[in-house]
Amino acid sequence: MAGVRLGRSTKRVPLALCAKVTLVVLLGIGFIVIRHTFSSSSSAAEVYSQRGSFDDIFDPETSPVAKEEDESKKRNPSSLPKDGNENGSPEKEMKEGEIEEKVAAAAKNETREAEGHQEKGRKEGEEKAVVEGLEEVVGEERGIDEDMEDGVDVNTEEEKVDEERSGANGKKKNKKKKKLGPLFDPGARYNWKLCGGGHGHNYIPCVYMEGGRRHHERSCPQIPLMCLVSLPQEYRPPLPWPARESKIFYKDVAHPKLSAFIKTQSWLNLSEEFLLFPREESEYKGEAQHYVNSIEKMAPDIEWGKNIRVVLDIGCTSASFGATLVEKDVITLSLGFMNDQIDLAQLALERGIPAMVGNLGSRRLPFPSGVFDVIHCGECNIPWQSSGGRLLLEMNRILRPGGYFIISTKHGDINRGEGMSTLMASICWNILAHKTDEVSEVGVRIYQTPASNDIYELRRTKEPPFCKEDDKIDAAWYTPIKSCLHKVPAAIERHGTDWPEEWPKRLETFPEWLGDSREKLTADHEHWKAIINKSYLNGMGIDWSHIRNIMDMKAIYGGFAAALSSQKVWVMNVVPVHSPNTLPVIYERGLLGIYHDWCEPFSTYPRSYDLLHADHLFSRLKNRCKQPVVVVVEMDRILRPGGWSIIRDKLEILNSLETILKSLHWEIRMTYAKDKEGIICAQKTTWRP
Repeated sequence: MAGVRLGRSTKRVPLALCAKVTLVVLLGIGFIVIRHTFSSSSSAAEVYSQRGSFDDIFDPETSPVAKEEDESKKRNPSSLPKDGNENGSPEKEMKEGEIEEKVAAAAKNETREAEGHQEKGRKEGEEKAVVEGLEEVVGEERGIDEDMEDGVDVNTEEEKVDEERSGANGKKKNKKKKKLGPLFDPGARYNWKLCGGGHGHNYIPCVYMEGGRRHHERSCPQIPLMCLVSLPQEYRPPLPWPARESKIFYKDVAHPKLSAFIKTQSWLNLSEEFLLFPREESEYKGEAQHYVNSIEKMAPDIEWGKNIRVVLDIGCTSASFGATLVEKDVITLSLGFMNDQIDLAQLALERGIPAMVGNLGSRRLPFPSGVFDVIHCGECNIPWQSSGGRLLLEMNRILRPGGYFIISTKHGDINRGEGMSTLMASICWNILAHKTDEVSEVGVRIYQTPASNDIYELRRTKEPPFCKEDDKIDAAWYTPIKSCLHKVPAAIERHGTDWPEEWPKRLETFPEWLGDSREKLTADHEHWKAIINKSYLNGMGIDWSHIRNIMDMKAIYGGFAAALSSQKVWVMNVVPVHSPNTLPVIYERGLLGIYHDWCEPFSTYPRSYDLLHADHLFSRLKNRCKQPVVVVVEMDRILRPGGWSIIRDKLEILNSLETILKSLHWEIRMTYAKDKEGIICAQKTTWRP
């Protein structure tokens, strides 16, 4: 028995030891598991908190990358942290489960909506056009640095208002950005009517007053324009280019003062239904071609179409100067005055010649500094020396350093006495040539602006004074002209330090002052070349032989216009005043452009453009315009019947926009959607209420 007990005793010892060892191991493993679990839960909760706060940190309008990440999380609920649910309380598990189900449901709805738009786009594309490369067209907006998205507003008056709102201590208040609602009221119903007040079919809202009188300077209606401009009787679309350059349909532009003016001019002939512009006739005797060539002979450095590419023509008579330069690869913008009762700028636009309506008064012209190669003033009767030469100082601001100022007149001395000579000397403009041409019978003077600041040291007087260093030289939206002289840019990062490359090389040559942006400009250039060639030119059903005047309503680097340079078109590149100031880049490339605020009407005549292009314009209007629909009304005003509009934006905006366009009886020629981005191609009809 003792042996048996001893045997049993010896067997129990190792069993007890094993049990103890096993218990210790299990406790250790449990401790490790619990520690790892709590650590993972804390980490996951931290990540979820960070991602959930993206809407507070990033403005979805200004950070497409952040929005893309946030939207991808909403569309993919499986990316939400799982550990928080596995180790949380039952109540928390239920709430997060409900959230997950709601997100999944929302994702399904979004997917169905996107698929519906894609299907609609495919059907309409099959019926009306063969669309290629649209995947690139509807991609995210590109070309602007994320740290530049807040923009450089060139409207100094708005900056002053912002400063007043910032508080008495001068520090800006840090307000959380509100989540913006839909751009257009989804419940709105539009009942359009024609504009009254006797404005007629040539109504320019910021020029005309009640009764047909005109403002001396731009002054827009306080109440947003929500009416449609009427059409001329028996309106007909312009002829294809280049036929339209020499003849237009008279009834499209007819009015009594023009009819009386035609009878006094040899360069205008009325023949049945057409208004003719004979090439052998112009305001210059011996044809405009002789006048243009004589200027080049007077100043050999002026090589039209090579050294000289971008020209501003002050005053708009026959526009023969700009029309002649078209053949020499020079793009000339004619500035028609607001008080021109004949509306000669409208004739230029109808002919397919770049023109705008403005005024030389108390405000700066809506252009950046140092961008025009040449400024021309033919038959010039402008009092440049009045008000201390303020208008000439504005010409000095927008002329490129080393640029040319050409002035001609038929009557009297161009210098207008000692006052003009003294003024030119005070701003150190050098006279290159002075000659009275025997054929054209006009006296011509050619001046050149300083290319460096060295010559300013030789000034005898300090009048006019130099502008202050903190003066924003590119501020040009409702900005008063200052009676001061701007120095030539000296820093390498400033535009205007060097003359651009010869045309057409300058279109794709990006100067050193652009710095790191040169790579982005190259990418932007290639991006738009692909879009234009793959889809815009061939895939939308647009007859480009009838397209001449084009507007890019939200240009960045001019990539859209540059990609169309081989076509027989010209593009007005509009840089909104609340966007980054990229307009100097556009001019550096040899293209035209202007500053504008789309909450106001544009300074041009009705039916000025054949095609409007809007790339993410509307998504940038949130919190800016009181009634964003007025932008669509303005598009209807400045686009001719039969003209086209290509609009690229977010689907949530395009859905409402399509409804508005249909209420205007525009024909939706094509729609396409992909990944919450889309495109609409629409054509305006002759419908009027």
